[in-house]
Amino acid sequence: MSEEFMTEFCVSEEEGGMNAGDFLRLHGVSRRLLVKLKRIENGITMDGEHIRSCDAVAAGGVVRLANPEGEPLNANPELYVPAVYEDRDVVVFDKPAGMPVHPSHKHRDDTLGNYFAAAYPKLTFRPVNRLDKDTSGLCMVAKNSYAADKLSGTVTKIYYAVLCGNPGSGGIIDAPIGRECESVIKRMVRHDGKRAVTEYTIIKANDRYALARVHLHTGRTHQIRVHFSHIGYPLAGDDLYGGSTEDISVQALHCGEMSFEKVSSGEQIKLSSPIRKDMEELLKGNVTAL
Repeated sequence: MSEEFMTEFCVSEEEGGMNAGDFLRLHGVSRRLLVKLKRIENGITMDGEHIRSCDAVAAGGVVRLANPEGEPLNANPELYVPAVYEDRDVVVFDKPAGMPVHPSHKHRDDTLGNYFAAAYPKLTFRPVNRLDKDTSGLCMVAKNSYAADKLSGTVTKIYYAVLCGNPGSGGIIDAPIGRECESVIKRMVRHDGKRAVTEYTIIKANDRYALARVHLHTGRTHQIRVHFSHIGYPLAGDDLYGGSTEDISVQALHCGEMSFEKVSSGEQIKLSSPIRKDMEELLKGNVTAL
């Protein structure tokens, strides 16, 4: 069994006598995770003794879950990515543009995963939100399966994008997105795609570019990039979707705000990261605040 544990759960007087499965589901543990734990030696313990999901928990007892391990990654101690927040369950990094989140055949040792493996050698890399290689900003990694499961789909993120041109004060783009035919990477708006909804507000603009504050109601691949290209205002630097690379070489997209409930206490956590300097440079000149 791994030496690393998930969050502990203390059994209250009212919860004493419940079976372990019901007790853990009451505390947000999914059925999927319970199935995984059943396959691990000492996956669920109470006061250090193995219990099954059908066994009763005792008032005052401490229930612990083993930490299912994933595939190990190559550790690269030469990398550095600043963390803007950390507790016993998660760490939130401020990822630079140009760094992939996951290793691939083209990026085996230069990713956020490789840095995490060096900084946290006993933990499995479990990103809660994923950013494209050239998208910068806040990226959350869970330190255990329980936190990853608990936070999945609950983290609110705000993005900042610099658009080529100015679409006006803001609006909502509701257009389905699917894979572009013959392409593994590229996406497009298509009638048979999955519903995708993007809400945005233009903060300021000059005669060439506009800064948009973007909230995603859905989470499709390349959603922000595809939607703004679809309405005729692609992201600056995003040549895959028609954006100009005259003044910036990578897409002007940054995850600048993040909010979530702390796993251990339910406390509301709000984080922010300033937009990149290369994005700021695009908005100099005759700027109009909106």
